[in-house]
Formats: sequence, C-alpha cells, structure tokens
Amino acid sequence: MAQDLAQEAKQKNIRYFLISFVDLFGVLRAKLVPARAISQMQEEGAGFAGFAAWLDMTPAHPDMFALPDPESLTQLPWKPEVAWLASDLHMNGAPVEASPRVALRRQIARAEKLGYRMKSGVECEYFLIQPDGAAISDSRDTQEKPCYDQSALMRRFDVVSQICDAMIQLNWGPYQNDHEDANGQFEMNWDYDDCLRTADRHAFFKYMTRQIAEDHGLRATFMPKPFSHLTGNGCHAHVSLWDQSGAKNLFEDETGRDELGLSKLAYEFLGGVIHNVEALASFFNPTVNSYKRINAPRTLSGATWSPNAVSYSGNNRTHMIRVPDRGRFELRLMDGAANPYLLQAGILAAGLDGIANKRDPGKRLDTNMYAPGAKTRGLKKLPLNLLDAIRKTEKSRALKEALGAELVESYCKLKRNEWDDYARAISRWEVEHTLDC
Repeated sequence: MAQDLAQEAKQKNIRYFLISFVDLFGVLRAKLVPARAISQMQEEGAGFAGFAAWLDMTPAHPDMFALPDPESLTQLPWKPEVAWLASDLHMNGAPVEASPRVALRRQIARAEKLGYRMKSGVECEYFLIQPDGAAISDSRDTQEKPCYDQSALMRRFDVVSQICDAMIQLNWGPYQNDHEDANGQFEMNWDYDDCLRTADRHAFFKYMTRQIAEDHGLRATFMPKPFSHLTGNGCHAHVSLWDQSGAKNLFEDETGRDELGLSKLAYEFLGGVIHNVEALASFFNPTVNSYKRINAPRTLSGATWSPNAVSYSGNNRTHMIRVPDRGRFELRLMDGAANPYLLQAGILAAGLDGIANKRDPGKRLDTNMYAPGAKTRGLKKLPLNLLDAIRKTEKSRALKEALGAELVESYCKLKRNEWDDYARAISRWEVEHTLDC
C-alpha cells in the first residue's frame, strides 16, 4: 500500500488529493490538495477549523489538522486524477479524542492488546430518487413486492454497474448487486475486511454512490426512512473476531457442539452487544428519521425488515441479530445514516465489554417477530425516538469508559441540539391536525 504519497502521485498520475475526515454527524469533509503539496500535508496534515464541522468545538479552538492515512489511498475510478484519503484528526500535536476515526482506532488498539482483530462487512441500502427528493426515480418501479425485480434492476443498470465496476477496479471484491425490498431501493455487497478498512470503504462508498447517481441525473439517498409506506434503508453489519494473524476466526465453534457454530467467545461478544445496544442506538440510528424505520408499521411489501425488540436468533431475519452462518453474526439495527466509524467502534466497544464481563446473551428466539401477537415479554425494547436514545447513551458508563467521556459527551450534546431544533419546528402534520383545535 501507499507510503510516500508524492511518489504515488507521480506513478499514478494523481493531480489532486481529497484529504477527508468524517465528523460526529457522519458528514464527509475534505480539502482538495494539489499533488505538489502532498508531501507537506502527509507530514503536517491539512488544516481545518473544527467549529466549522460537527465536532463540538468553538471558533476559539486552535487549528485542527487531518493527517492522511496512506493505507486508505483511493483513486476515484470516475476521475482518476483525483485520489481520496481518510484522515485522523489532531490538535496541538495530539489526536482529537472526540472524533470518529480516532475513536475506532482506540478500540482497535484495545482489541490488539487482548490478541483480537475484528473483521466486518456492511450492507449499504440506498434509494435512487428524483433530484428534488419527491419520489423514486423509476416511475415504472411499482410492484408490491419489488425485491430482486430483474426489470427494475436492469432499468438502473447504467448506475448500478458503474458503481460495481468502480469497486472491482478498487479491489474491494464486490460479489452481488440487487434491487431491494422497497421500490427504487438497491443494495451492493463487497468482501468483508479489517474493521478500519471496512469503515473507510463505507465512507467512500456513500460518497461514490451519490456522485455517480448525480452524474446520471439522479440522486442517491441513504436516509433511513425516506418514504413512509416503503421499507427503510438499513446498514446491516456482519462481524467476526479473529486472532492477530488474521488467520483464525475466534467466533467459530471448534467443538462442533454448538448448533449455531459459535464459540464461547462469540457468545460473550454477542452478550456485550445486547447488553449495550440501547446505549448504542444513538450511534447506530443517529437521526430523528431513524426511529421511523424502527418499529415501523407494515410496509407495502408486508415487512419492515427492521428490528422491533432486542433479540437474537439463528438464520431468522425478523430479529435484531441473526446468525446466518458459522463464526459470524449480523447486526440488523443500523440504518443508512450511521456514521461508518462510530458504527464499527460501537460494535467493538460493546463486544469487548461482553468479553471482559463474560456477558450472557440469553437464549435465542426462533419466533417470527413480525407475526401478530409475537411474544416479546421480557425482551428489552429499542428506543422509540432519538431523544430516548441519546438519554441511554448519556447514562452508559461502559461506553464512556471504552470510547472516552469526551466523545460520548460531545456527541450527545450535539445530538441534543439537533433534537431541540427538530422539536421547535412546526410540521405539516401539526398544522393539519391542530390548526382548528
């Protein structure tokens, strides 16, 4: 992988670099740096004013510098003279603790000390919509059950294939693309990898998908619930823990006795996720709109494909966590708005807490959670709105110890401000229902 970025620029005809970081709200920020200046930027970082992004800083804070990670170098397939770099934020010579990629690095370092290495993959769902956001882009995509609709998929072949071709060119290992359960919705899958690399690719994928859609006169949205009658955008994460060499999957049962093929370590990790998931909901479901996907009413297709309680199962998609295969599990709570780095950091922090405290995930459930009258007695419920989720995060001692009180408090402060903005806004529903009260 790249080490000397100036040399890489010469060899690959790179004229400009996007030195990027993701703020606490998941917004991708960048400076466009000419290749002639990249050596200095690689050494010193690109300067930013932290207050100008969602990072809980004031205008009085000193300059913040984004130090590019050469391992993340990604040439834009549709504009190869430009290369993208993920960066770690520093201020006054020290890492910015309340920043997402730094937080993930901290969890990776904690895991390494224990001899662990987390690998993960994400399933990013998105809609292709009209530029003004009023409707899906394909007026002929109207089936009640549109999932895997070949005709609708091929009507968007130009967009989908260009994104997939880009991933092939970038050696991500894409292996399938499909039309998802909602009209106008798609999903693309690529190979799992170390969690930091997955987070970097997740951040770039969202940018790339939006850009390619825009180049085709369309708009791509990862909004959790853009249309009330359709299935929302999830971002399911597949997770496994490996030894430091990356050769042995520590989640896989070696005894052959576990029905789901999971090791004792995997169950403890799973127990940590279940124990901490209410506090993690504000990371995994970070917007007001997120909670219109969770516990949503029946959609046009007949199912929401999102969880309605804290539970796990075997290969059963109606639960928050399913075990689709030996040695890994799938977390189905996350949605399209999730911050790529806080998503991975949250999973790893919760899992390490489970291992440290030998947490028991309880018995698995094999019921259809979407069936009328499904038994949920004794199960924890997911937060009903963003404010409830923030309150759970604020109270979590485990998250503050793992991720740092500075990050948790900064995140919750900014998210409370966002909730207050939402609460002050007068919606059309309120006008229609209470104007004549």
